[in-house]
Amino acid sequence: MAAAFQRVEDELGGVDVVVHTAGSMVLSSVVDLDLDDLDRMHRKNVRGSFVVAQQAARRVRQGGAIVTFSTSVTRTAMPTYAAYVASKAAVEGLTLILARELRGRDATVNAVAPGPTATPLFLEGKPQEVVDRLRHAAPLDRLGEPSDIAEVVAFLAGPARWVNGQVLFANGGLA
Repeated sequence: MAAAFQRVEDELGGVDVVVHTAGSMVLSSVVDLDLDDLDRMHRKNVRGSFVVAQQAARRVRQGGAIVTFSTSVTRTAMPTYAAYVASKAAVEGLTLILARELRGRDATVNAVAPGPTATPLFLEGKPQEVVDRLRHAAPLDRLGEPSDIAEVVAFLAGPARWVNGQVLFANGGLA
């Protein structure tokens, strides 16, 4: 990651906005979860987010923005999501603390917590009846689209200069 950030600085003169979306999701009950799956998921979701946030914090320019990704499932407490939620709750904690650690830099750090969104991560391995149930769970009665989430990210990366250290739930009103 350090080399990637250095390349951006060398080629573009600096880093203004960092958005980290990489993640993986393994669904299983707590009782049945394979600990190797837990370790792989947490390495990507927690350690990966931490490494990117660390590099971003070192390099983002004055007035920049760092956006991490959590999930609305941290509030819905759905069975089989415990390990995934634990990893995303860690990202939320990282985000909130980093926002405070960047005091005086005029750089914002926020997380986006999408709800059910029509992406491969969400759709993969889910039976159609589960997808349909989740589609109808939000008052907007549809799955989110990647563009819905991109609008929130663009807001945080641009005009939202007074929003800092927050988790924004982009989920169509899902409780």
